Amino acid sequence: MADAGPRPFVEWRLTDHARIEMQRRGISEDAVQRVLAGPEQIIGVRPGRVVAQSREETISGQPRYLVRVFVDVGHSPAEVVTVYRTSQIRKYWRTEP
Repeated sequence: MADAGPRPFVEWRLTDHARIEMQRRGISEDAVQRVLAGPEQIIGVRPGRVVAQSREETISGQPRYLVRVFVDVGHSPAEVVTVYRTSQIRKYWRTEP
């Protein structure tokens, strides 16, 4: 049976730190919602923490960037710890499982 790919995060909450960093970095809650609802990749960082990431384009058609959402999955609901975007897609994108 083939793997269906990363599963969406259905229940999650933003930590205060994540909210502060999102505001500082100009990342909307809608952007976080899009990544968590349909992550292209989920990568383990350490036990209990993963990064969900998806590639996106800017509204102005600028080069694509990667939105990375760090999630503590040992909580119920899962907790978004921080989020950032980067243009260095090749550095963080995993081509192999």
